[in-house]
Amino acid sequence: MAKIALIFISLGLGMYLRKQLREPEKLAKLLNQYLIFVVLPAIALKYLPTLPLSPELLLPIAAAWLSFLLAWGFFHLIGSWRNWGPGTIGCLTLTGGLANTSFVGFPIIDALYGTEGLKIALLIDQAGSFILVSTLAVIVANTYSAAKSSKSSLVKKVITFPPFLFFIIGISMNLLELTVHPILGFGLETLAQSLTPVALGAVGLQLQIEKSAFRDRQLWTGLTFKLLLLPAGIWLLFGGLSPLGGLPLKITVLEMAMAPMITGSILAISYNLNPRLASLMVGVGIPLSFLTIALWYWVVESFILA
Repeated sequence: MAKIALIFISLGLGMYLRKQLREPEKLAKLLNQYLIFVVLPAIALKYLPTLPLSPELLLPIAAAWLSFLLAWGFFHLIGSWRNWGPGTIGCLTLTGGLANTSFVGFPIIDALYGTEGLKIALLIDQAGSFILVSTLAVIVANTYSAAKSSKSSLVKKVITFPPFLFFIIGISMNLLELTVHPILGFGLETLAQSLTPVALGAVGLQLQIEKSAFRDRQLWTGLTFKLLLLPAGIWLLFGGLSPLGGLPLKITVLEMAMAPMITGSILAISYNLNPRLASLMVGVGIPLSFLTIALWYWVVESFILA
């Protein structure tokens, strides 16, 4: 219960500081850099070497990729039907197909399922969401925008991203049956524990909600798909047509039900794909997702056997 309370306290503190500080964006940027360069690598190095690797864990990773492809198809069809334009279609694909599996997902999964759940969430994020936003998502952004990125630039971004580097190190240690020294492990654990307050504090610092957003049909189409339809589809598909079950299925459904990824929104904005809508998908989606995640938590605990 204390971990759940910490989620709301951290988010609320971030929102409070946003109103008090002159330039809250600078603090948010600093906290995000700390998460990317320190906390996420520490989590990867702490937990991945001891993660039991099995074929069934490939399915949670596949769920992240399938979710993005489903979003791409869904928004392309409905956007073409409603004449939304390429900028809006690309924006909704990036924000509706990429879940916030780390900054929002990790603290929630850790609070609900502890270390074992966090290990699965880490695989979904690093081998799923992160690689997606660095590769296929960029292709989508290029498809719907005039901006272009070179292949060499894309490869460099992927291989030099700190969490991805430590993901490779952690998986390599696992395969080689190497473990972290207990003293180092204690330090990594201490850093990992700062994830929840720092990540959600940073999210609170970046939240901006406009009154006009509540009348935006494109926004509500995107959030309905992201927070309700997509996790429902993943649950039905992976629960009924695959051997995935128990804790891995619960974590998979909840991670796919997370709010839109902040990085996906930033990517949409950088390619000028309806920047206002991209900001609203995150600004409205994150607080709203706490309600829908509570619903999905009840669903997975009620209908998925341990």
